[in-house]
Amino acid sequence: MVNAPSTTDAVVVGSGPNGLAAALTLARAGLEVLVLEAEPTPGGGARTLDLGLAPGVVHDVCSAVHPLALASPFFRAFDLAARGVDMVVPEVSYAHPLDGGRAGIAYASLERTAAGLGVDGAAWADLFAPTIEGWPELIDLALGDRTHGMGAALAKAGPRLLAQVAARLLEQGTPAWGRRFQDEVAPALLTGVAGHAIGRLPSPVAAGGMLMLGTLAHTVGWPIPVGGTGAITAALLADLEAHGGTVRCDAPVRHWRDLPRARSYLFDTSAPGLARIWGDRMPARVRAALSRVRPGPAAAKVDLVLSGPVPWSDPDVGRAGTVHLGGTRAEMAASEADAVAGRLSPNPFVLFSDPTVTDPSREVGGLRPGWAYAHVPHDCPVDPVEMVIGQIERYAPGFRDVVVTALGTPASEMANHNQNYVGGDIALGELTTFSMAQRPRWALDPYSAGIPGVYLCSSAASPGPGVHGMVGWWAARRALADRFGRTEPVDLALSP
Repeated sequence: MVNAPSTTDAVVVGSGPNGLAAALTLARAGLEVLVLEAEPTPGGGARTLDLGLAPGVVHDVCSAVHPLALASPFFRAFDLAARGVDMVVPEVSYAHPLDGGRAGIAYASLERTAAGLGVDGAAWADLFAPTIEGWPELIDLALGDRTHGMGAALAKAGPRLLAQVAARLLEQGTPAWGRRFQDEVAPALLTGVAGHAIGRLPSPVAAGGMLMLGTLAHTVGWPIPVGGTGAITAALLADLEAHGGTVRCDAPVRHWRDLPRARSYLFDTSAPGLARIWGDRMPARVRAALSRVRPGPAAAKVDLVLSGPVPWSDPDVGRAGTVHLGGTRAEMAASEADAVAGRLSPNPFVLFSDPTVTDPSREVGGLRPGWAYAHVPHDCPVDPVEMVIGQIERYAPGFRDVVVTALGTPASEMANHNQNYVGGDIALGELTTFSMAQRPRWALDPYSAGIPGVYLCSSAASPGPGVHGMVGWWAARRALADRFGRTEPVDLALSP
């Protein structure tokens, strides 16, 4: 059994953004909270570490760019800026280079983006105009509690916005997605955002992610925290500890017998991981539902040390906080289909970020970090370094000359630094049209594990992946009501 007090109010297993959001919500309600983390450092997918690649150069282990950390209701209430977290919003949210030196550039300004897309500029502006106008309602709907309050969120959005969103989902989530645009730059730029869903293109779930992230690019922006993603985790930890919470690292939980006695347990783990921990104590139907959650295609990680900026063929690409690499819309659809089918594409979709573009402090001694993901089949054992460097070199000739060193983490090894990412499944389950409504299972309470006082609070549950803290927030509020009779809102504002 974990070396911990024999009885406590709440135990949270896992210290990713959702786990910490749950823990500090409970601690702020006056409960005694213990967080157990298997890794030597807290943060899960929101850590910034020295990987030993170059003196003083630190790397974001998983997430690096955070539009949802500015947009989600949890983080808006928590107020990262008030806690000293500087979220720098680049003028160019994201970019998408194409062969021949052309590129799509998504500025924070919708009008400037449309102006740069030529013949497709008006169609781009029309696509995003209604969601930009109603973005707070759209976010509340996308990140809302699927079983409590969705009626209010739908009513707040209103029939006009809902109809406009539905029409755009049907358009961009089906084979009709090619009808809006005439040139190839705007469709490629849009598809790069849809590719964040890691799955088949086109699809309704990819279109939904595209619409949300694309809208945020023209509203709150796609920010990069000064110093790295770990700054967000540090703020969450500081608040938790200020309210009496405790975090214990190097404390893996493999079975429910590893847990101290508590009135409630919240798990920032995968759905199958939760089922394995509780085993036969979990109702058979719940255990079966959680165990059969299918993994999606995977991400393989490359951490780079660069001696200077990336020599993009189009210099404006170098102003972006995020760059999507994968060629045309058709090429990206083909490469994502390969990943879904278990084939390694010769032209994989790659996400790249050079955080020094927006945060000069990340450069140390003339060296800067580079961050990249490649989409590959689940559990793929191939080292991704060459495929990622090759994709960047395709649009930035001479890139190899600025690469000082690179560390690849195959999809098959992603769980070595985060036990949730088995086989490289960073979304904690395949993203499907059904999961847009509710995940990991259809239930009146998707956060319940079927055992009184046990809840799932990870991105394996609705509303799904992203550094937004919402799953932890919803699960904690459920635990407060069910186990402690506390239904009043918990204030997340910074105390004087």
